[in-house]
Amino acid sequence: MIKVTVWNEFLHEKIHEEVKSVYPDGIHEALAKGIANDDFEVATATLEEPEHGLTADRLANTDVLIWWGHMGHDQVDDVIVERVQQRVWEGMGLIVLHSGHFSKIFKKLMGTSCDLKWREAGEKERLWVVNPAHPIASGLPEHITLEHEEMYGEHFDIPAPDELVFVSWFEGGEVFRSGCTFNRGQGKIFYFRPGHETYPTYYNPQILQVIQNGVRWAAPSHAAVPVRGNHQPLEPIGNKG
Repeated sequence: MIKVTVWNEFLHEKIHEEVKSVYPDGIHEALAKGIANDDFEVATATLEEPEHGLTADRLANTDVLIWWGHMGHDQVDDVIVERVQQRVWEGMGLIVLHSGHFSKIFKKLMGTSCDLKWREAGEKERLWVVNPAHPIASGLPEHITLEHEEMYGEHFDIPAPDELVFVSWFEGGEVFRSGCTFNRGQGKIFYFRPGHETYPTYYNPQILQVIQNGVRWAAPSHAAVPVRGNHQPLEPIGNKG
């Protein structure tokens, strides 16, 4: 059983009727219901909960954390960001969605500005699978078409991804690296672009399939734990004097 926590700042849905009409219970609830299956144990957490819902105990019992944020990036406590970073280093998977590219945790883990071009015009997005052998692309067609999405365009200021799974083309002509993976410490990170709050992207079965695949890919592998710091020799060291 993979333990998943879906984190959403849950601000737009409370103050913007257009967003509330699409996600009346919040983006986190739509995602939690959308990815639910017999292999996942899914919980949710939001910005305004104590410790943003990301207590040490909650994170210790999370295999994969899914992150959606936008207007409340600066409201996330740096102590919680460092706590999440530590858990990623220890092996927790992290899936960062859409405008989470500007979250404190993603920028901290990437070490770059994570800036990009954007335009909100409700245009068509065609999400191309450029690495069909990757586990995150399992069961998908060669492309996914979203009739209405926000445009993100290059240049995306991130480190070169360890793996590139999806590239988007937009009706206005831009392209974007929309599905990128990274390794940090023992943890695996998947950035996935689609998911603007005013469009029903997180009800799309193919988008939910990508996120489910991402959870399975990012889940801890329980590989050997590295040993660091001062270390005694494994074999006798002869006198070299």
